[in-house]
Amino acid sequence: MNHDLLAALILGALEGFTEFLPVSSTGHLILAGDLLGFQTELGKLFEIVIQLGAILAVVVFFFPRLWSVLVGLPGDPLAWRFAWAVILAFLPAAVLGALFHNFIKTVLFSPAVVVTTLVLGGIAILLIERLAPRPRYEAIETLPMTTALGIGFCQAVAMIPGVSRAGATILGAELLGVDRRVATEFSFYLAIPTMLGATVLDLWKTRAALDQEGVVLIAIGFVTAFVVAIPVVRGLIGFVGRHGLTPFAWYRIALGLAWGAWLLYSG
Repeated sequence: MNHDLLAALILGALEGFTEFLPVSSTGHLILAGDLLGFQTELGKLFEIVIQLGAILAVVVFFFPRLWSVLVGLPGDPLAWRFAWAVILAFLPAAVLGALFHNFIKTVLFSPAVVVTTLVLGGIAILLIERLAPRPRYEAIETLPMTTALGIGFCQAVAMIPGVSRAGATILGAELLGVDRRVATEFSFYLAIPTMLGATVLDLWKTRAALDQEGVVLIAIGFVTAFVVAIPVVRGLIGFVGRHGLTPFAWYRIALGLAWGAWLLYSG
C-alpha cells in the first residue's frame, strides 16, 4: 500500500478517536505525522481539514437537537439562548485564530511543544477536577452569556497544540460552574463552528499545497475520521459523567513523558 495512503488511514482513524477526548487530537496527529514522515505542508493542512470528518459525526449524532434549535429560532427563547451561547463561545477562537494563525502553524506545530503541553495539561486536569466548584448550570439554555464567552476564551487556549480543545472547553466550563455532562455536550456543539472556521482558514492560507493527490488523501482521512468518531461521540458523555477526566490526565502525562524521552533519545 502506498505510504501516504496508509498514513492518511492511520491519521484519520487517530483523529476520529481523539477529537472529542481531552487528549488533543492535533497533538496526536503531529506526533504520529512526525513518526510517519507526514509533516509536510500538505500534512499540516491534512491535520486540520480531516477534523471536519469527526465534526460531521457530531452533526449526525445530535441532528435532532440541532434541528429543533434551528426550527425554533424564529420565536423560541430557549433556542435563541442555545444559539447565542454557541456563537459567543466561538468568537474568541475565531478572532485569535485569525490573528495568530501563521505563528501557531509555523512555531507551535512541533513535537516538542506537544509533549510539553500534554504533560502540563494532564497535571491541570488533575488539579481542576479537584478544585472545580459545585455545578450551578445544568442545561446549555441556562448558561449566562458571560459564562459562554468565558468558555470560549478557555477553548482559545487550545490553539496551542497538545492542550486539547475538548479538554480546555470542558474544564473551563466546570470551573465556571457548568455541570460536567453539560460541559461535555456543549464542547461537541462548540466544535462545529470552531473546526469549520479553522478548516476554511487553513484551506485558504495553504491552498497552494493542494494537488489532486492531496485532495484524495484528505478525502480518505475525512471519511475515516467520520466513521471512527461516531462511537466515540455516542459513548463519551456517559463516560465523562461517570468517571470524570482523571483517566485522560494520567494518559496524557504518560504519553508526554514517554514521547519526550524518545525525542531526547532520538535527537
